[in-house]
Amino acid sequence: MKLNKNISIAILAGIGLCSPACKNFLDRVPPSSLKENLVANKKGINALLIGVYGALDGQDFTDGDMTNLSGGAGFAVSPDNWIYGSVCGGDAHKGSDHFDAPPILDLARYTAGATNSFLNDKWRVDYEGVTRCNTVLRLLPQVTDMTDEEKTEVEAETHFLRAHYYSDLKKMFNMVPWIDETTTDMKTPNNKDIWPNIEADFQFAWEKLPLTQSEVGRPNKWAAACYLAKTYMYEHKYPEAEALFDQILVSGVTSKGEHYQLRNRFEDNFDAATENTSECVFAIQFDANDNSGTSANANQGEMLNYPYNGPFSCCGFFQPTQDLVNSYITDAQGLPYLDDYNNHSITTETLDPRLDWTVGRQGIPYLDWGVHPGDAWIREASTAGHYSPKKNVYWQATQDKYYDPRGWAPGNAINYNLIRYADILLLAAECAAQLDNPDKAQALVDSVRGRAARPESEVYLYKDDSAPMGGFQDVPAANYNIARYPAGTFSTKGKDFALKAIYFERKLELAMEGHRFFDLVRWGIASETLNAYFAFEGNLTLDVQGADFTKGTNEYFAIPQRQIDLTTNGGTNTLQQNNGYH
Repeated sequence: MKLNKNISIAILAGIGLCSPACKNFLDRVPPSSLKENLVANKKGINALLIGVYGALDGQDFTDGDMTNLSGGAGFAVSPDNWIYGSVCGGDAHKGSDHFDAPPILDLARYTAGATNSFLNDKWRVDYEGVTRCNTVLRLLPQVTDMTDEEKTEVEAETHFLRAHYYSDLKKMFNMVPWIDETTTDMKTPNNKDIWPNIEADFQFAWEKLPLTQSEVGRPNKWAAACYLAKTYMYEHKYPEAEALFDQILVSGVTSKGEHYQLRNRFEDNFDAATENTSECVFAIQFDANDNSGTSANANQGEMLNYPYNGPFSCCGFFQPTQDLVNSYITDAQGLPYLDDYNNHSITTETLDPRLDWTVGRQGIPYLDWGVHPGDAWIREASTAGHYSPKKNVYWQATQDKYYDPRGWAPGNAINYNLIRYADILLLAAECAAQLDNPDKAQALVDSVRGRAARPESEVYLYKDDSAPMGGFQDVPAANYNIARYPAGTFSTKGKDFALKAIYFERKLELAMEGHRFFDLVRWGIASETLNAYFAFEGNLTLDVQGADFTKGTNEYFAIPQRQIDLTTNGGTNTLQQNNGYH
């Protein structure tokens, strides 16, 4: 991460990482008074705050090992949640071969229990971020060489970031302990809903953050407003969310002061050369060749997710599913098949062009790397299908700037958008539909579909295999056909149809970005949707054959057993396990 360069300062200042041999993530020895004196000043607090940002990607600052802050695999805690949000949500298969990274397969099949090592890594890394936030907030009142305005800025950024870490924990594990800068008993039970605490942190940030920022990567007040509105949506607080969305849609600006708006080109959201623009609400900043001596800032959590063989060194994970691919088939009017998309064929019908910026498939240009050859770039098609991920891949023409060759797997400088404006537009549409305003909901959905329908969002054939970025013939690579919904569709067909269309639009627009599983749970349709997916996809690939989602259990992941064991007092567990896990 670009803001991560001084993270060693923060570690030395007393918020050091838990090694695998240390105690529970909450059992930290407080910094000594000497160390607190050293950092309880403007320079020290800003170094600690950089350390808070440094935890956003979850990665250790070690070259070549792909290690996360907990000591486990870097990809286990990737901040885009490609495992937990997309693989577990049916966007993608684990990929690689059947026996590679078995904890991911257990998660994808919903057989992962409390001893799954990836869950423990995820828990510990998010709480590492929380701990760093709490350290800043605890020491900030002791600082005497900062103005009140400077302190407020640091405090607001820290509340924003703590709310982010806790949001991730809440979505993953539901009942988690709330630990803040005032907590003295670190063995705190997980018996309270923490959404109100998350709300309070984002509300503070919304009220106190500035309109603009001088450094890219820091949140502004509108980023906090967007995150707060999204929090309300998870709580089904639709009137509160609508009040914020109405302000955001009219007045919201990026940290650079640009009014939020969709980019003309869908693919600009996944290109290091066109990031941090009008569609970016808040992004984790990645960098390649940053003179840090490592590749840890180069999107290390996604380093496995490139086609196998071909021009990339690794590794064939994160392969899009046939179910996802079929979702992009459109009818004669350019609209999606909301219910029976798996009964249609991508070879004979028209397609939404977002498919070919999301999925690498045979016969279609793979950015500027040439035409995707199909199974020649697939490690084991029988277990993971025939497609490659695309949103996380860098352009060949810009690899000198945005590709990091160090380490044993590729790294790149493509940021991850925790929230982008299309996400907000679709959340606002969902909110409007829930509050019985179908015309408003349809206008918001149509704005997203309208961008996808622009010629700039289509994929075009290359003049030749070596053509640089932008060197295309004016011939679409597939038979694209996408349109807005006809006027009055949502109001005529009713609320249930409107919500179904909005849910499906989020699947299309945000595919492979780590949202799908959490959306399905939020909507209360995870069980029926994922079991239907298993029934279809299990006939095509071996990895999810026979998989089953258990309603009332699998909406949340197991609390890591290691954390339960470490918080046990006199034989009594402080942390209680989620329903259905042992």
